[in-house]
Amino acid sequence: MLTPDLAPPAAAADGGAGALIDISHLQHVPRRYWGRYSCAVLILVALALLMIAFARGQIEWRYVGHFLTARSILEGLLNTIMMSVLAMALGIALGVITAVMRLSANPVLSWSARGYTWLFRGTPVILQLLLWFNLALVFPTLGIPGVYTARTVDVMTPFLATLLGLGINQGAYTSEVVRAGLLSVDIGQYEAAKSIGMPRLLALRRIILPQAMRVIIPPVGNEFVGMVKLTSLASVIQYAEMLHNAENIYYANSRVIELLIVAGIWYLVAVTVLSLLQSRLEAVFARGSGRVTARQ
Repeated sequence: MLTPDLAPPAAAADGGAGALIDISHLQHVPRRYWGRYSCAVLILVALALLMIAFARGQIEWRYVGHFLTARSILEGLLNTIMMSVLAMALGIALGVITAVMRLSANPVLSWSARGYTWLFRGTPVILQLLLWFNLALVFPTLGIPGVYTARTVDVMTPFLATLLGLGINQGAYTSEVVRAGLLSVDIGQYEAAKSIGMPRLLALRRIILPQAMRVIIPPVGNEFVGMVKLTSLASVIQYAEMLHNAENIYYANSRVIELLIVAGIWYLVAVTVLSLLQSRLEAVFARGSGRVTARQ
């Protein structure tokens, strides 16, 4: 901001309308960002009050340190990560297949993909987990009659029910991400592949999908981070993930808040590591795209 000092402004050198104005007498005053300063102060005060509340609360921090590396918690963390990877792999596979079906000219394939996406995006994840876990109430046995059959209650373990519930649900969301990535590729790429006689599936695998990855990777990485936290819902069907094991411990010793803090710390660690890996992967697929890198 420029403000004049006590001296009056000097007149134009030659008095003409187009003459330059002398601004050497003006003083530079830095702009004050009072809104930013106020917000920063409020945030710092809120963080300080939050830290004071946790410090004065009825929390035995020694239990947090003790159970942070407890065997049951670490086993639950391993189960959480393993289930996240497997469910996400199943979801990506189903998502790619569904996206290709959705873009197919065959109306049966296209509407089947639409129905799958509509059904599994429209119902809560916890409902789907409970349905898979209680599948024996609808199908008492699974298999081929006369060849091999097994009781559904023996087959549908908490692990398998969680994998199917999370993986199939994730496939419905991933299909929309993949479809958006495929549509982002210029139509000329499809026409060029067709002009040289390349089959559709081969063109998708070697030309279209590699170009669509830079659009697909960021949201899929975000879904993967969400999957790590979504596995906590599997505690309702007794899958031994981290939150379920933490609940079992605080049911026994009544240290509820301490065990929840332990679980929260490990979730933050897992999400932080995955976020860093996602950033590196985005940077790799952003190369040669003519745009700024994912890191920038």
